[in-house]
Amino acid sequence: MTQQRINAYNRQIKHLSQQIKLLEAKSDQLGNWRLLLALAGGIPLFVSIFLPYPFLFWMLLVATGIGFIFLIANHRRIEYSLIKHRTWRTIKQENRARMLLDWKRIPETAIVDDKHPLEVDLDLRELHRLINTASSQSGTLRLREWFLTEEPSLAMIEQRQKLVQELKARPTFRDKLTLHARLSSAQVKKQLNTAWLRNWLMSDVPSQRINFWVMLLSILAVANVIAFILVQFNVITVTVSGILWGIYALAYVSRIGLINQLGDNGQQVYDVLSRLQSVMKHLESYPYDDTPNLRKLCKPLLEAKPSEQIRRLMGTLAASNLKGNPPLWILLNAIMPWDLFFLSRLHQQKQQLVKYMPQWLDVWYEIEALNSLATFAYLNDKGIMPTLSHSEVFSVKQLGHPLLSSEKRISNDFSFETIGELAILTGSNMSGKSSFLRTLGVNLVMAYAGGVVLAESFNAGVFRLFSCIRVTDSLDDGISYFYAEVKRLRELLDELEAKNSLPLFFLIDEIFRGTNNRERLIGSQSFINALVNANGIGLIATHDLELTQLADGNPQIRNLHFREHIADNRMVFDYILREGASPTTNALEIMALEGLPVDESSTHQQTKRQY
Repeated sequence: MTQQRINAYNRQIKHLSQQIKLLEAKSDQLGNWRLLLALAGGIPLFVSIFLPYPFLFWMLLVATGIGFIFLIANHRRIEYSLIKHRTWRTIKQENRARMLLDWKRIPETAIVDDKHPLEVDLDLRELHRLINTASSQSGTLRLREWFLTEEPSLAMIEQRQKLVQELKARPTFRDKLTLHARLSSAQVKKQLNTAWLRNWLMSDVPSQRINFWVMLLSILAVANVIAFILVQFNVITVTVSGILWGIYALAYVSRIGLINQLGDNGQQVYDVLSRLQSVMKHLESYPYDDTPNLRKLCKPLLEAKPSEQIRRLMGTLAASNLKGNPPLWILLNAIMPWDLFFLSRLHQQKQQLVKYMPQWLDVWYEIEALNSLATFAYLNDKGIMPTLSHSEVFSVKQLGHPLLSSEKRISNDFSFETIGELAILTGSNMSGKSSFLRTLGVNLVMAYAGGVVLAESFNAGVFRLFSCIRVTDSLDDGISYFYAEVKRLRELLDELEAKNSLPLFFLIDEIFRGTNNRERLIGSQSFINALVNANGIGLIATHDLELTQLADGNPQIRNLHFREHIADNRMVFDYILREGASPTTNALEIMALEGLPVDESSTHQQTKRQY
């Protein structure tokens, strides 16, 4: 199935590339026709000025103008189609890249917040980048929030699972939503930032001030029109008409401060609203057949039809931003209070939208985050929807890491029977201990977000997650690596002792690695004994084989290990999880293989111990 889907994407991308070439050729052709029309129509038009045939001049002017309008309209249509096809191809290329783990073609996600410990330990930034398909910054951040949920809700997870299942079966709906959100003449590749939109909707001047001046200036404008007509019939003099217009002009200029509140970001606002209007129209017009959960989520949009309200706001915004065409802007405002009228109208429309826009946007952000999970499920045929229940503990079969390609991914079975259990994971350097911890953690993160996991079966309870894998020191705070680790492990004990209905699932890599062997062993033994029978389950990966003796006579502690062997003077790892303590170590072998000075007798003794 995976290769078939990749082949399908290859065909779609090839077809789109061919269409883009045809459109580019048509665009160039229309450009040449415009140049040709300028020469073919411009020269005769210039010559006709000097001929005693005014009718010929006007005929040529009209014909040339109509020709230019026709060519410009068609050129814009072709250019828009080009943008659409290029964006559509990019979406297909990104989906293919996600399947192939081609990181060069997977878009970066601009998240500047401080990294959460789980993000550091479980490579969640990379997971987020792989899965995220959101076009809005808020949709991107919502998916991240789901990954970092401290206390998952089973009801919420189950609701997301239903929505992901519905969206998974509708790739066209998902891709078109992305297409509409990205389509823009100026910002195709940029994420849509709507965080400031609420502030823009709320920012305005008091409507009473606007309405008063619109009414006053409208009366003066009508008086100017009447005066102009009366001048034509010699009822009043031009001087009287001029005085009236002067009063109008002075009153208008005195309100220039209000007019300037339209701001200079009109084009940026228009661009955001344009893309938002397309997104809302797509969500409103979809039939939602056999998707009751998605229909329920989109109910506020189906009832309010926000695309129509946004379209009207865009029309008002366009009318109120004519400064880019100075002659037309001056003429209209000289005749009537154009800017103030549309500023008043803009104020009214913004007041209406500010009440409902947050709810509409919230629906869109939710769907974008769900779309990301659904796309991942669609692209990974090995993914299954996990079974979660408060009565379950933890049992998985053939669990694999989503950041590893299918060729490199080794899957394993693993389970816990009761709360309070602990597993000690041993194995040589590079044997797969840390990767296995992350495999468990990252799949739990995916499960609690509402997505699929890479496993044959996945049955788990609902846990709080805790990890201590990549502890770092802090020079700024004067904290050593060992002290940073001690503080993190203290947090683990606090979480286990906290009064919480959800047990803890913890993952620890190389406990107390920042101190000497004797103190590390004593500290590790004491700490592990404190973890057993607490309100949680977890794994501790270690090189200290002495710790495996803690399992003797204690059914709540299990030993697991990874192993390796030497073939053709290199280390070979199978990354298969096995019961029991590790029978092998490989540090001296690795040193010897890399040419470091190692006592041969020591290496021989180590090899004998291994076999």
